[in-house]
Amino acid sequence: MDRASVCGLKGPSPADPAPAMAPGAPSSGPGSVLAALLFSALVLAPAQAIVVYTDREVHGAVGSRVTLHCSFWSSEWVSDDISFTWRYQPAGGRDAISIFHFAKGQPYIDEVGTFKERIQWVGDPRWKDGSIVIHNLDYSDNGTFTCDVKNPPDIVGKTSQVTLYVFEKVPTRYGVVLGPVVGGVLGAVLLLLLLFYLVRYCWRRRQAALRRRLSAMEKGKLHKSGKDSSKRGRQTPVLYAMLDHSRSTKAASEKKSKGLGESRKDKK
Repeated sequence: MDRASVCGLKGPSPADPAPAMAPGAPSSGPGSVLAALLFSALVLAPAQAIVVYTDREVHGAVGSRVTLHCSFWSSEWVSDDISFTWRYQPAGGRDAISIFHFAKGQPYIDEVGTFKERIQWVGDPRWKDGSIVIHNLDYSDNGTFTCDVKNPPDIVGKTSQVTLYVFEKVPTRYGVVLGPVVGGVLGAVLLLLLLFYLVRYCWRRRQAALRRRLSAMEKGKLHKSGKDSSKRGRQTPVLYAMLDHSRSTKAASEKKSKGLGESRKDKK
């Protein structure tokens, strides 16, 4: 006798039938698995976060103005509750302060700090634009500006930062000079190529027209020569007939004159 039988614990034998499912219990077939996957993909999938875009850095001269561009992408339509917030962190500083806020269709400029009378709202939420302009730049404006956008229900996302550098005179960057130069060279090359292909096209078209004209003239000459030969072929029998007629007429007149001469002799 084994230990399981002594303890009264006897496991199911391989020959024992599987327990029957209670009537009305849900079955876990392939259809239910697919439905569960579809539900999790449509309902439980995480929403896409809002994405904010700004320039990496901007340069400005003392006393001038500069535009800080800010745009965004959102999976939702532009909401009436959309908001833009600009924060400023001075160069070398640790804390960022709020300098501008847009909400409920109205811009709000913070009345504290050095930007309170120098900020202008130039954005348009309908075009997903939250740009601002800072007037009368000063060296103290050097720092990092952060743009934050909320477009309910899309409010999750990372902000974007742009660094402002203020100079006595804005330095000329190699990219600013080299870009137009390269663009001008490429434009000149493209213009030369366009002129070359245009001249080539016109020359080929003119050559084709000359060939067509020459072929038409050759066809006309052949046709004219054919007509002349046919006319000559038609005139040849007529000429022969006229010659025969003249010969016969001459012979008849000679016979007649000869007969008249002989009759005169007989009368004498």
